[in-house]
Amino acid sequence: MPPAIPLATYRLQLTADFDFDKAAAVVPYLKALGITHLYASPVMKARKGSTHGYDTVDHSQFNPELGGEAGFARLSEALEAHDLGLIIDFVPNHVGVHFADNPWWLDVLEWGQASPHAASFDIDWDQLAFRARGGVLLPILGSSYGEALERGDIELRYDPDEGSFSAWYFEHRLPIAPERYGEILRVIVKEADAAETAAGKHLLSLTTRYTGLRRPNRKEAPGFKAELKEIAGAADIIGRGLAAYRAGKDRPAQTLTLHHLLERQHYKLGHWRLASSDINYRRFFDVNGLAGLRVEDASTFAATHRLVKQLIADGKLQGIRLDHIDGLRDPAQYCQRLRRLVRDAQGNTKPFYTVIEKILCERERLQKFAGVQGTTGYEWMNVITHVLVDPKGLEALDETWRQISNRPPRLAPYVKDAKRRVLETLLASEFTVLSRLLARIANGHYSTRDFSADSLRQALELYVLHFPVYRTYLTHSGPTAPDRKLIEDTIERARGEWFAADEGIFDFLRDALTMDLLKPGRPPHSAPRVRRFALKVQQFTGPMMAKSLEDTAFYQFHRLLALNEVGGDPASSGLTVPAFHQAMQARAREWPQGMTATATHDTKRGEDARTRIAALSEIPGEWTSAVARWKVLNAPHLTHQGSFRAPSATFEYMLYQTLLGAWPLEEPADAAFVERIQAYSLKAAREGKEETSWLNPHEAYESGIRDFVGKILDPARSTEFLEALQTLARRVALLGTLNSLSQLTLKATLPGVPDFYQGTEFWDLSLVDPDNRRPVDFAARHAALTSLQAPDWSGLIKSWPDGQLKLAWTRHLLKLRNGLADVFARGDYQPLEVRGAHADHVIAFARRHGRAAAVVVVGRHFAAFTQGGREWPAVEGFDATVDISGYTATGLAGNEVRLAQAWRDLPVAVIEARIANAVKPMRQRVRG
Repeated sequence: MPPAIPLATYRLQLTADFDFDKAAAVVPYLKALGITHLYASPVMKARKGSTHGYDTVDHSQFNPELGGEAGFARLSEALEAHDLGLIIDFVPNHVGVHFADNPWWLDVLEWGQASPHAASFDIDWDQLAFRARGGVLLPILGSSYGEALERGDIELRYDPDEGSFSAWYFEHRLPIAPERYGEILRVIVKEADAAETAAGKHLLSLTTRYTGLRRPNRKEAPGFKAELKEIAGAADIIGRGLAAYRAGKDRPAQTLTLHHLLERQHYKLGHWRLASSDINYRRFFDVNGLAGLRVEDASTFAATHRLVKQLIADGKLQGIRLDHIDGLRDPAQYCQRLRRLVRDAQGNTKPFYTVIEKILCERERLQKFAGVQGTTGYEWMNVITHVLVDPKGLEALDETWRQISNRPPRLAPYVKDAKRRVLETLLASEFTVLSRLLARIANGHYSTRDFSADSLRQALELYVLHFPVYRTYLTHSGPTAPDRKLIEDTIERARGEWFAADEGIFDFLRDALTMDLLKPGRPPHSAPRVRRFALKVQQFTGPMMAKSLEDTAFYQFHRLLALNEVGGDPASSGLTVPAFHQAMQARAREWPQGMTATATHDTKRGEDARTRIAALSEIPGEWTSAVARWKVLNAPHLTHQGSFRAPSATFEYMLYQTLLGAWPLEEPADAAFVERIQAYSLKAAREGKEETSWLNPHEAYESGIRDFVGKILDPARSTEFLEALQTLARRVALLGTLNSLSQLTLKATLPGVPDFYQGTEFWDLSLVDPDNRRPVDFAARHAALTSLQAPDWSGLIKSWPDGQLKLAWTRHLLKLRNGLADVFARGDYQPLEVRGAHADHVIAFARRHGRAAAVVVVGRHFAAFTQGGREWPAVEGFDATVDISGYTATGLAGNEVRLAQAWRDLPVAVIEARIANAVKPMRQRVRG
């Protein structure tokens, strides 16, 4: 049996091209590598052709494109045969909607609020303006509604197998409410001139059988449809009669008939651009095709988790990764329910590994959730990066960025501007829902009714602009002390920018957000509305921060791209070794079983591209000089048109960092590489929302970027630039390689569970998705692993660009983890003192449990020992010793170990050791 808590996980991205069977074929390789748990992307039925699985359309069945239930069974057999566990990525927050594949959503469109699945979606039914009945906006049209209607793009069809009517807009099915079937059939029979035929009479008779409002109702509709499809000749009459609804520019009567029918449905069709201002269902961020689920509804939770429960009960599932936990209304309640489900399924005899996708901002602490071992590890990825960058170089890069951008190297103004833009565009509709609800609460009592809707909206906007993290975690019982302080502090910052008369409006807003409005003795306000507002704000601030910080500011602030990572701080000044040790000691106490990631499907760049770019902090002067020269060389390739240049100066600076991070060393930068950089550049420009955006693409600017990339990477046009780039890229790649070995060693030995993203056993120089989800050559990796049974480290160093050095070191580290499982899974963390002139270039610590231990020694800031990345470092050049008092190890004598002795093979080391005195542990001193 695999351990209940993984020793190492390996993330696989499952797609139609890499299904359950192909994953099963990789299992022997993962076992040989030292992995204990396969960690799979979502496996439930997703939208056809999905490349990620997060657009689940049916939680009750396996994805048929991955092999369905039979394919999953074969994967389970392979895992069991090799004693590997399974962790799946699960999506409780949202489902894929629109198109024709989500049965719950289609039922809601057909029946509206009468659908039993209406409670599963977070829809504000009364939000649509100028309608006599509630409905949900469907922003699926590629043009205005009028244009789509008159072009005949919206078509009414009959399904003779179901006896049902639906409007179709290309691949989108829009079920017609059965209460309108009688009207439709009467029009059809008249259009087909079939009133006197037997089939026509039967059809008309069927329409007269159900009279009154809302008939046939949900109970009667199945019988109506069954009888309709059994009427002989009905399909032919309907086929001819549908011409009455065949809209077209030259068919005004038919166009109006179809329009009137559509206006009487439980939905309203609209242009996709309407989503930002008018959408009335909760989405995943700003993705119209992903609708939020109300898993706080008990029946929705039970239905969406039925398959998960069965897999746990059958022993086929050992862990779960919860996607976008911040999207849930009450994550604490959800985790409690999930823990009860796990106990019901497997009993309470062993832990069930549960991690959450939670983005923590700087200095934010993770809240405890029932049954949760930790996060997926973004915060630890950033801690590792921050301790590896050179703080002195960051100071120099501050000045470089100031000169290029003409702005101070402070992130906060970028985030605030981005938030304001997101509020006005992408998430305007969600914000409107909140501000209207707040105004309705205020209007509910005479003491607050004079707070105008406009003033409340402005006050709430200031609160959102100043809110510093993703969300709070209030429950129906109110806020915790930390959440209360966070809300109060944010209110005060917002109040500081309020220039109108206050008159208590911010006190009212604070009390609504904390639900203090409902305390005894306060003026009575609607409890359901206050709770809905406070809890709904929490679901809004997460997407707000994500779209503003990760998906906007990160693509504007380019001081050092290695720091622009999910959960990171691009304006960070780095991390000292003592501060790093303190963070790890706290983690060993509080979250020793959470994941440690260095690359995921969502990271902004590959883990080794990141370490390369981080190395620029070690040579800031040479980097700045290189950029100045490159700008001159590439100036002729810029596009100037009117008031803009493409790319902008800041974007060009970002592009040079990207090229150094992704530059191939073993093969030339071919056409495929150029296309990858062009695709990345387009995405980065649109995400940055400065000169162009997804909502409003600037074709001339985007064309200028594409041309610029093509020209500067064309050897015939840019020989001098490419030679200079190649020279610096080799140096930065060597420094990045050394950083990568340190990063890898830290990931594998720190408190936590190391997670390996698919393919990253070789150098990972990928860019943001979809580039980081390209197919992986597992056959090459397996063959290389087989040839590395007894690694020749000196030989691997000579050929380091081929990536086999990283693969061999990964297997070596995982072999140590498996051999010292208790040390790494349950051991404490002890900083070790480093002495000598180069002590600041070394991170040393011990992991220990019982009398077993491991001493870890890694290097950082290698530029001074490699002639700026020109040669592999000679360990004799490091003047430092590590104090290992209290530990003994084979081949080591005394209380100190010199780096030259520890780093016999590589400038990183993990030494298996024993505690010399188990009775009286030594006291450690820490020095940075």
